[in-house]
Amino acid sequence: TPLMRQYAAVKQQHPDALLFFRLGDFYELFFEDARVAARELGITLTSRDRERAVPMCGVPFHAAEAHIARLLRSGFRIAICEQMEDPRATKKIVRREVTRVLSPGTAADRALPPGDNNYLAALHLTEKGGRGGTAVPVAALALLDLSTGEFRASEWTGPDAAAQCADALGNSGATEVLLPAVNPLLAQEDPALRALERVRTRTSLDSWVFTPDYAVPLLERQLGARSLEGFGLAGHMAAAVAAGAVLHYAQNTQGTALAHIDSLCFLEASDHLQLDQVSVRNLELVEPLFRSGGAEATLAYTLDCCRTPMGKRLLRAAILRPLASPAPIRARYGAVGELVGRLIAREELRGALDGVLDLERLLSRVALEHAGPRDLLALASSLRVLPEVDRALASLACTSWTELRARLAAQGEPLAALATAIATKLVPVPPATLAEGGVIAAGVHAELDELRALSGDGRSAIAAIEARERERTGIGSLKVRFTSVFGYYLEITRSNLRHVPPDYERKQTLVNAERFTTPELKELEHRVLTAQERSVEIERELFAGLRGTVLAEAVRIRESSAVLAEIDLLANFAHLAAGRKWSEPRLVEDSGCVLEAAGARHPVIEAMLERAGTERFTPNDVYLQSEESSILLITGPNMGGKSTYLRQAALLVILAQMGSFVPAASMRFSLADRVYTRIGASDNVAHGRSTFMVEMTETATILNTATARSLVLLDEMGRGTSTFDGLALAWATLEHLHNTVGARTLFATHYHELTMLAGQLPRLRNARVSVREAPGGIVFLHTIEPGAANKSYGIDVARLAGVPQRVLARAREVLRAHERAERHELPAELSPGAGAAEPVQLTMFTPLSQRIVDRIEAVDANALTPMQALTLLSELQDELRAGKALA
Repeated sequence: TPLMRQYAAVKQQHPDALLFFRLGDFYELFFEDARVAARELGITLTSRDRERAVPMCGVPFHAAEAHIARLLRSGFRIAICEQMEDPRATKKIVRREVTRVLSPGTAADRALPPGDNNYLAALHLTEKGGRGGTAVPVAALALLDLSTGEFRASEWTGPDAAAQCADALGNSGATEVLLPAVNPLLAQEDPALRALERVRTRTSLDSWVFTPDYAVPLLERQLGARSLEGFGLAGHMAAAVAAGAVLHYAQNTQGTALAHIDSLCFLEASDHLQLDQVSVRNLELVEPLFRSGGAEATLAYTLDCCRTPMGKRLLRAAILRPLASPAPIRARYGAVGELVGRLIAREELRGALDGVLDLERLLSRVALEHAGPRDLLALASSLRVLPEVDRALASLACTSWTELRARLAAQGEPLAALATAIATKLVPVPPATLAEGGVIAAGVHAELDELRALSGDGRSAIAAIEARERERTGIGSLKVRFTSVFGYYLEITRSNLRHVPPDYERKQTLVNAERFTTPELKELEHRVLTAQERSVEIERELFAGLRGTVLAEAVRIRESSAVLAEIDLLANFAHLAAGRKWSEPRLVEDSGCVLEAAGARHPVIEAMLERAGTERFTPNDVYLQSEESSILLITGPNMGGKSTYLRQAALLVILAQMGSFVPAASMRFSLADRVYTRIGASDNVAHGRSTFMVEMTETATILNTATARSLVLLDEMGRGTSTFDGLALAWATLEHLHNTVGARTLFATHYHELTMLAGQLPRLRNARVSVREAPGGIVFLHTIEPGAANKSYGIDVARLAGVPQRVLARAREVLRAHERAERHELPAELSPGAGAAEPVQLTMFTPLSQRIVDRIEAVDANALTPMQALTLLSELQDELRAGKALA
């Protein structure tokens, strides 16, 4: 049919998308699209013909947004094909066009989580000339959130550029990444490829999109600038190219000018504490390490008491990108500190923020022409809250608060006028969509008021016609009804057809009724429908003008939104500090690299224990100082708290560099440039990467890129291989960290032999998890104290885990036999590594003769005479010589 030919032509232009094809009041899908949508959405699959050769399914257009959002979350692309003309105005097939193409990265619907961004990313790998003509790798990443208007780009240069770019991509949570169709450099970069595997949707663009000649002018036109230098992109052409690719894709899929995309932020890596994907995952910053853990196991959940969606998104960004400059960190401390001690002022400010809705996403909906009348009223109601926030800030004297108040006040009058204009022109409780009519308030437009009066009179006239015709014909069931296809008509049941007057004109025959019209009804229908159509037309014009008024203030709205997000973040930090008794950290810059915390707690575990009401978290101290004690080697049993202690230290640094107070009695620290973690590992079988390979790769990254300002956490390194290999690697790693890197390091291990390094490496200190032995077994005290652990308590931990007693008893027998059989003597000297004063000796590589060990153990040294002792020593020497000769 002509309709299906039209569908096929449109589908051919978008073969990789589910085509939502508008037919009247429904979006219909056909063929394989229908099968996919019916399966994913759980709706009925039917067919267009009797032979069922054309499968189809559909959703009502007014309810399509929720269905589309569900398909986007599943990773599908969707093409929206709309009717471009009124079916009543043409006798031919209605013209239809694809107005938008939606993908996971361009979703901007109401179903997006309020505290999360939805990033569309572009990855660009290239090279530039270095010294001596050597090509230097360059990696760039651009991120655009269409739902909020956030647009940023970053660039890295050097051998690890692709790895750093991959970390940024992985941490962003981007739902779609754009790539050039041909990029030979990408095929060579293993880190970038692994990061891409975690992105739900990957989209290829023509390679010419990723060129400066195309990308730079495109960005300049969008941002209304003659140069990109003002946006920090001077000398960062790769970042500009990536940003241009993102903008190109967004413009081509949305079909609008994207008026809310009016700025681009270039992020320097040095501006933030660097967190790689491994650390973000291991520290459970925004997602739990295990699915069974739930969101409450994350730092983001623990810290989130924000009152606005913008504040929630800023909190997540602050967690993933903590600050790295002293001035803004101290500024946040000052703002938080003032609000901590002022309960009433704090609650007034947080209470004022309760009335602020998602300004960023409301503005985005207006710019993308998705906003309905209720969206504009929600925007107006949020803008009317700004004076309340200003009053709540008035009593705060800290510089940060006064600056934020001034920035907010600078937008005040124009936005107040905008809120008034919206509230004046729209009815207080408008319908959900503009198509329903009745959106514009009375008194706004004279012609609209006249048309509404005419329409109202027409409805009264219709009611009068129905009453009169019932009396005239004697048909009590006669009704005047309306459909968009047939207009107004008189409906009479078949049993009453004999009473139909001769002046009635038959219009349609149904199974149980007939539909008629009269000259009077036709004339009235024309007047009423003409008035309604003209009313809807005027309302659309007025609403479009109101939307343009909003977009004219887009810059002010975005600035107010950013200020409110910062206010919300700082108020949230103060709320946490006051309620959980957190203290202000002291940032030092003149005493080397230090991390010193007294009575420190793990913020997430402490909060979980409080919610459960089971027990209190045991505080611990931590002290690391680059010139005195840069490495803390921690030994002790499993379940004793070693891993918690390591994570706790990292979270303290992250919180402190976010500008938040910390869960500790006191804290003194120097800025860290990066946090590295090597905690646990999982096999990556699909890529042939075993647990040990993953561990060594992560360790290599640390050893190759860490600096003296970094914080390094290593937990149980070397356990993925043989005992001897694992110990040797751990030993060498500790030496390298001590002698070459100098980073503040927490190293947890079960290799007790490593504790001997405290005598060889002057800045390494031993610490242990304290355990109390009781008749019923061991008790974990969860306290870190100086010194090395003397036992592993592995069998005791197994008993606590529920291992059967017979197995435990046999394990103790095997352990005793093993200990007797594996006594060790000092071996040949090992190289001490750079900087060590004396040769280092291990006690485990050369076993003594068990017979010699047994004879020595059996001797009572106090009962031996001098002659007996000499005789015994001579015999032992002879036995050793004989053993060496046989070897």
